[in-house]
Amino acid sequence: MTERSAERTASRSAQDDGRARTSDETAVRPPLRERVQAKLGSAADEHKANATPGSTRAAKPAGDRPPRRARLRLTRIDPWSVMKTSFLLSIAFGIVTIVSVLMVWSVLDAAGVWESINKSVRDILGGDTAQDFNVEDYVGTSRVVGFTMLIAVVDVVLLTAIATLGAFLYNMAAALLGGVEVTLAEDN
Repeated sequence: MTERSAERTASRSAQDDGRARTSDETAVRPPLRERVQAKLGSAADEHKANATPGSTRAAKPAGDRPPRRARLRLTRIDPWSVMKTSFLLSIAFGIVTIVSVLMVWSVLDAAGVWESINKSVRDILGGDTAQDFNVEDYVGTSRVVGFTMLIAVVDVVLLTAIATLGAFLYNMAAALLGGVEVTLAEDN
């Protein structure tokens, strides 16, 4: 047991010697007055370099320090702001849906798809009832766009309600678990 205590004492003294060597090698910080004057001088030089339009010296940060990082925690989401935002985005999504369906049906009509379907059905059925068949009575542009508008309105209501409910559920989960941690970094 005495050998182990002697080894510990020897290793501690070696560590203490290492600390003493590093503290002797470190430079002493200049006084506050000199540090402030140096910072002000470099800031004034940087300002002069930026003020002249033909300056070759670019504005550089005060030092070559790494970007700052901040760890933040998202603990609460305001349900009212989520509801307003999701309502606006779901209305935009509904408008995009209606316009895209209208464009697709217009392209299909311009390509003659409906006439081709009518001709195929008349050829297959081949009777007096087939002559009266028109596919646009069932899937015409006005019917499809009307159905799309109905779906878009339902989507606006559902997406807004689901997003608001999601905000409430997140707030409850964040109260129990602490929320989502986010690390933000400063750009150079």
